[in-house]
Amino acid sequence: MLFLNTKNLGAITWEQASEIEFPCGLPGFEDRRRFVAVHFTHTDPVMFLQSVDDPALCFITLPVRAVKSDYRLTASEEDLALVGLPANRQPRIGEEVNCLAVLSVRETGCTANLLAPVIINLKNLKAVQAVAQEGGYSHQHPLPSEGVAAAC
Repeated sequence: MLFLNTKNLGAITWEQASEIEFPCGLPGFEDRRRFVAVHFTHTDPVMFLQSVDDPALCFITLPVRAVKSDYRLTASEEDLALVGLPANRQPRIGEEVNCLAVLSVRETGCTANLLAPVIINLKNLKAVQAVAQEGGYSHQHPLPSEGVAAAC
């Protein structure tokens, strides 16, 4: 069991086998490559991606389909290959990948980045933040003031 005293979530523990690896890091955080998904029942469906390399770095996320029920993933061949997925088709959300929208919390309300979701291969836990090639999604998709936005 591994232990980290984080800035935002307090003390957390996890198994090394549950670490999520971003082979190229995240945009703006390329040197932060190891994360753990932290979930609390009282904030469901919100999930926190906590860096295990930096106790102060944590991203607030939601499953994309909690934000937009008909969300369609359109990852590039390069992004799919980076996380060990076949490039000839889009992976199935919930079966092959976890697809998360990173949230931004502002005084005017919460928004979700549907343009560049975090895609996690459920078999090998490799992940990438992939810019959607098509679909017309926004990086600031507004969340309604009730429901999932209440967790913000």
